[in-house]
Order: sequence, then structure tokens, then C-alpha cells
Amino acid sequence: MAKTVQERSAKTARKRVANAEEELRLRVRPGTRQALADLMEWSGITEQGEAMTLMIHHLHALGSKASFLLEPPRHEIAISENVARDFHRKSMQMIQQDPGDEVISPG
Repeated sequence: MAKTVQERSAKTARKRVANAEEELRLRVRPGTRQALADLMEWSGITEQGEAMTLMIHHLHALGSKASFLLEPPRHEIAISENVARDFHRKSMQMIQQDPGDEVISPG
């Protein structure tokens, strides 16, 4: 006789407890989802969980050498000369309009 859905679910739950499985959830934006899809396609992996598990284990195998891969990318902010000049000009205008906050060097 075939097992019922409840019997299969109970068996699966027992196996998960026995293996100390834990569900990890991850919310991602479209760019991250696309990056995962690309990685999966390049390596022929069809299951997201398998891809993420393999990436974690391979990164861990690299040890501390992998730490640079886990550094979030930082955006460089470059202020152009035109923007800096415009900011300085407007700042000087504001100081001229309300000179009360000027710093006067002792002379």
C-alpha cells in the first residue's frame, strides 16, 4: 500500500531532524538572482540550493584566502573639478550673505 502524504512528510521531517538540517532563507534583488542564474548555467547546476551549498563549501575550502571574495563592493565617489568649483563658489556666496559663522584666525 502506498504511503499517505502525511506519512511521507513525517518521514522527511524525521530525516531532517536526524541530519540536523536547517533551512536558510535568502531574499535577493534581481541583479543577485541573475548572477546566481548565470553561475548555475555556466556550471550546469539546476537546483539553487545545490549551487549555493557548493559555493559555500568551495569558498570555505579556500580558507582565509577567500576573504576578499566576501568583501562588499564599494562605490568610489569622485567629485569633478566643476562640481568642486561650483560648491566652493556657492559656499563663499552664503558666507558673504551671513558672515556670522566665519572663522577668523588670530593674527
